[in-house]
Amino acid sequence: MSKQTSPLEEQLWDTWMKTKSSETADELIKKYIYLVNFHVSRISTHLPGSVSKDDLKSLGMMGLFDALKKFEPERDLKFDTYASFRIRGMILDGLRKEDWLPRSVRDKAKQVEQAAQTLEQSYQRPPSSTEIADYLGMSALEVEEAVKDSLFANVLSMEDKPKDGAGDHKEGIGYTLPDNHASTPEQRLIKQEDYVELEAGIRQLNENEQMVVSLFYKEELTLTEIGQVLGLTTSRISQIHRKAIFKLRNSLNKLSQ
Repeated sequence: MSKQTSPLEEQLWDTWMKTKSSETADELIKKYIYLVNFHVSRISTHLPGSVSKDDLKSLGMMGLFDALKKFEPERDLKFDTYASFRIRGMILDGLRKEDWLPRSVRDKAKQVEQAAQTLEQSYQRPPSSTEIADYLGMSALEVEEAVKDSLFANVLSMEDKPKDGAGDHKEGIGYTLPDNHASTPEQRLIKQEDYVELEAGIRQLNENEQMVVSLFYKEELTLTEIGQVLGLTTSRISQIHRKAIFKLRNSLNKLSQ
């Protein structure tokens, strides 16, 4: 992510620190816009298609300009590191404030979750996506998409974290997101270790669980297609998927305790 500073860049920084001119700011923005594109690309892969990349880029540009205004060269912190933090933080903050997941999608995800719980109590085992689909009168693909959107809603929760001892306890891995209360960039960067913990949690899953999570969320295969790849039934893939998500949620919930 870092780039070696060229003589021209050093001159731009020197001019910016002395004049704070809009022309110099524009030149520096052009130099570092690649950071915005990088973070928009990474974050957008974890969001439904209904979220506009242009909106994410606008938020990222705000973060980049904010970083430019507040950066202190004398501190032992590279600008691209500091700017990356501000850009990512601005995008996530913007997403928190907006109901980026359509109400209809949220309602469907809630229906699927409730149906899964009802059927699991009835069958004494995790239901397959087909069984949930039949119960709700949906297609299996609709059920799988609802599960995917629901997980992304937890990973990047757009709701505020509950205060300690106040309000209802809320579950979900989204509540481990960094907040805005750290006083320095270094302290807030430490908060991003939560994302490292998510990766660590995935590595702790067994081979089948890792494969199912990867194929479902990264490669975007359906549970049926994953079953064909692994030579297992759709019902078995559904069980592996639910167990993997349960483990990840438990792992991340421990971080907020």
